[in-house]
Amino acid sequence: MKKIFSLLVVAFMMSCGGQKQIIETNPDSIEKIVQNNEETEIKSDIKKDAVIENYIKLKDVKTSLEYLASDELEGRNTGSKGIEKAAIYIENLFKENNIKPYFKTYRDSFNVKKIIGYNVIGYLEGYDPRLKNEFVILGAHYDHIGTAKTVNGDVIANGANDDASGTVAVLEWAKYFSKTKSNKRSILFTLYSAEEMGLKGSGHLAERLKKMNIDLYTMINFEMIGVPRSNHEIMAILSGYEKSNMAKKLNSYAGSEIIGFFPKAKEFQLFMRSDNYPFYQEFKVPSHAISTFDFTNFDYYHHVDDEADKMDFNHMTSFMNKMIPALEGMINAPTKEIKMNHE
Repeated sequence: MKKIFSLLVVAFMMSCGGQKQIIETNPDSIEKIVQNNEETEIKSDIKKDAVIENYIKLKDVKTSLEYLASDELEGRNTGSKGIEKAAIYIENLFKENNIKPYFKTYRDSFNVKKIIGYNVIGYLEGYDPRLKNEFVILGAHYDHIGTAKTVNGDVIANGANDDASGTVAVLEWAKYFSKTKSNKRSILFTLYSAEEMGLKGSGHLAERLKKMNIDLYTMINFEMIGVPRSNHEIMAILSGYEKSNMAKKLNSYAGSEIIGFFPKAKEFQLFMRSDNYPFYQEFKVPSHAISTFDFTNFDYYHHVDDEADKMDFNHMTSFMNKMIPALEGMINAPTKEIKMNHE
């Protein structure tokens, strides 16, 4: 291949209003991008923006979610055989995409009384010599409650929306960044267990990383993104909206308003009820949960009918693709532009 031109710019064309976000990528390591499932060489004599549209594919989202929310995994209760299968699936995806363990293995183990739980952690080092020492965490919980009240003979609470949907999003973004090498900062892709037992997995990991004194810039937890909000509502909501300028900055990076304020978030104490909260407690940095669930658009919370066939895969795929320039803008900002607000 000819020498790649010194500065490769990836332009993301957002469907909303045709807006365009310019993101700098690593000129030393990116030689190919995947577009429409075909590899296209980028040559130095073609000095045009490489445009990635619809990078994440619906079929990949559907395949992963249907497995993680299948009866075979028995509701992914922490300590069960089903969650072990989910952990192996996540580990294999990391291995296949050259995403390294952050610790000795992908697993970060802990105990909840007599139950052994484990978070699954993937690590992608940043390419910028300075910024790679700063970390961004993208997370979701991959456990669920196992079983719930019987409905028509079904007792398995598959947890498709809660939170196989968020888990799949983190896995798809892990695949994206591993291919494009477009992250100046280092990224931890963190999938938690024992969330349903009171944020035990994320609490353990936050404490462990704090003791290691990592330089954590931001943490985002993705929770229940499997169904869309009403057409007149902003696509997703951010818990603890007023605590930082994260929503404003993500929308700026995305080139459209995809993250909004949810008036009832404080009433429902959403900021403290998801896996972002332990990181906020330990690090006091912008740590939020993003969701497309608003208590009006999904009736099957902790219910046996929280199944893959209730998910809107077009919505999920669209959300994941729209978030790419937002995440890339945050991960590659030259300074820590996302900051806590004074309360």
